[in-house]
Amino acid sequence: MISNKINLLFLLLLTSVFAQQKVSVEAIYTGQFQAKQMDELQSMKNTNQYTVLNYDQSSRSLQIDVFDFATLKKVNTLIETKNQPKLSDGIDSYIFSSDEKQLLIANNSNRIYRHSFTADYFLYNLETKELNKILEQVQEPTFSPDGKKIGYVKENNIYIFDIASKTNSQITTDGKKNAIINGITDWVYEEEFAFVRAFDWSKDSKKIAFIRFDESQVPEFSMSIFSKDLYPKIETFKYPKAGEKNSLVSLHLYNVDSKTTKKVDLSTYSDFYIPRIEWTNDANVLSAKLLNRHQDNLDLLFVDGTSAATKVVLNEKDKSYIDFVDKDNLTFLNDNSFIWTSELDGFNHIYWYDKSGKLINQITKGNWEVTEYYGFDEKTQSVFYQSTEEGSINRAVFRMGLDGKNKTRLSQILGTNAATFSPNFQYFINTFSTASQPTIYSLNESKTGKQLQVIENNEALATKLKEYNLPQKEFFVLKTEKGNELNAWIMKPKDFDSSKKYPVFMYQYSGPGSQQVNNEWGSYDDYWFAMLAQQGYIVACVDGRGTGYKGAAFKKVTYKELGKYEVEDQIDAAKVIGNYPYVDKSRIGIWGWSYGGFMSSNCILKGNDVFKMAIAVAPVTNWRFYDSVYTERYMQTPQENPSGYDNNSPINFVEKLKGKYLLIHGSGDDNVHVQNSMQMMEALIQANKQFDSQIYPDKNHGIYGGKTRIQLFNKMTNFIKNNL
Repeated sequence: MISNKINLLFLLLLTSVFAQQKVSVEAIYTGQFQAKQMDELQSMKNTNQYTVLNYDQSSRSLQIDVFDFATLKKVNTLIETKNQPKLSDGIDSYIFSSDEKQLLIANNSNRIYRHSFTADYFLYNLETKELNKILEQVQEPTFSPDGKKIGYVKENNIYIFDIASKTNSQITTDGKKNAIINGITDWVYEEEFAFVRAFDWSKDSKKIAFIRFDESQVPEFSMSIFSKDLYPKIETFKYPKAGEKNSLVSLHLYNVDSKTTKKVDLSTYSDFYIPRIEWTNDANVLSAKLLNRHQDNLDLLFVDGTSAATKVVLNEKDKSYIDFVDKDNLTFLNDNSFIWTSELDGFNHIYWYDKSGKLINQITKGNWEVTEYYGFDEKTQSVFYQSTEEGSINRAVFRMGLDGKNKTRLSQILGTNAATFSPNFQYFINTFSTASQPTIYSLNESKTGKQLQVIENNEALATKLKEYNLPQKEFFVLKTEKGNELNAWIMKPKDFDSSKKYPVFMYQYSGPGSQQVNNEWGSYDDYWFAMLAQQGYIVACVDGRGTGYKGAAFKKVTYKELGKYEVEDQIDAAKVIGNYPYVDKSRIGIWGWSYGGFMSSNCILKGNDVFKMAIAVAPVTNWRFYDSVYTERYMQTPQENPSGYDNNSPINFVEKLKGKYLLIHGSGDDNVHVQNSMQMMEALIQANKQFDSQIYPDKNHGIYGGKTRIQLFNKMTNFIKNNL
């Protein structure tokens, strides 16, 4: 009896210890809860294998390992840094030649903007095992399809490296910083059309098509870089703000043999964008997308590689805008017919056109969205894709015939699924997670989707998290008083007591086409929310109108009035949540970053009777300060739509501030300039309003580096605890 009491006491003490495990900002942002990933996972093209960049703990070496899709067994190691003194700086990324007999290995990478970087590159011959450094601090090196040459850009000019002779030849000569860029996108294209390499090899390796950017008339933006020097440096770059001049773009064809360049005649277009170019499977036909400045009219051009003559193959119009963000939505089949994704019927779906641009079939249909197109299997005449067919907060993987029949769901469990297919489409690696399940990687066969083997289940992380007994997200649909049905989640303290009244901290982003309410293993921020819940806060998130994956009408309702309906929905959602019996409606706060900071700033002002406090990190405070491509897509220009800009910019409503407001920005933000927060501060000062602020010297839009994130999230935590 005494022994049982002791055991019971021990168990109670043990349970108490586990229950007391608390999440801290320090633990979150030093990576103590990071899930394992398959880094640099690439499906090979010529063998039924895939490669992963691994770190060997025992030898402290990075290595590129090859695995067999069918068995998951490691076939061999292509290269490891411990045996290559030249790679002492490590491996940042790698690129295969099309025959997969050569590797381009990048290291010593230096970031420029969100996607762009320069790096040193080594050429590794997988047959001879010869490794040579061939390029220093260049951008976007790309093998020619025949594997004999490498195109790249250095200091705004395009070059070709001949592998056999080890010689470089220069294609363009007029490249100049802040003036002319050849083969690489300018700042606004990189940020808003999400690509950097603006050149492409023809399939026969005989031509290179490239876009030239003349940004000489684009206004410049300058930032002070403080660093540790006695005098700050000034970084100046071209940044077209809403309504200002964009780069003048032109399209060119370079013939490798004759060393001649032809300019494609696009004189029938004015003030336009070229958001993608790609050679078709016909070696003499280039495809180019041309988009007007309003971004509501898109032409797909076919360009003759010899004469440079153009032909419009497809035209797409939209009454508001064509959503082009991150959309590599064009795939050519062997006969040069092509797969295209579009919101033509109100939801993003897959279409099949012949090589002349005539519609053969709309492959997918329904009130749901195709969220990723994975590829086409010639053998089975099937397309593979990811979609929201199992609800807008979930992602599932499917296969379907080109004729739109014989659809098969390949993912097995409800949640967020993504796939990497083997070259022959026989297998795929499924990446699965939910809001409560860390990422699981598994091998599945692609006929029925049957799981064959688990590769990584993050069991160690899941076990560790049990000690913290973290609160979970509860997903639901919130209906506002106006009748709008919005996806939402709520996270309550683990010891939740419905008889108590809790403060609520709301999180959102709210930008066009975005999604924060999704059934997926979260980011570092989710641990922070769990930490706040451990400290007695309810955390909630609502995706208002304008967010994505519920169809074009729901998303595009905010057209020409960014910040109107989104703010309305957050205020209305807060009122609904405030009326829950266990919520203290006098203690509701809101937070957001970037677009979310624009939103939280608006909410504390226009919803000053609802929100007690707000935190805005790197916010846009006036859309006139933001870039042309993004802002005009949703707002047109300030000259055309002044009221849309002014009526929804928080900078114009500072006199409404009643609650506590914390404004945070990085001084080195090349994206949402610190100008936004400086102007907001000045407006608040002149309105005689008290507020808190924090500037992070030289930090960009992500505000990270060293202990920055720890200091930032501790600051925000303390602000919440002191004011909510």
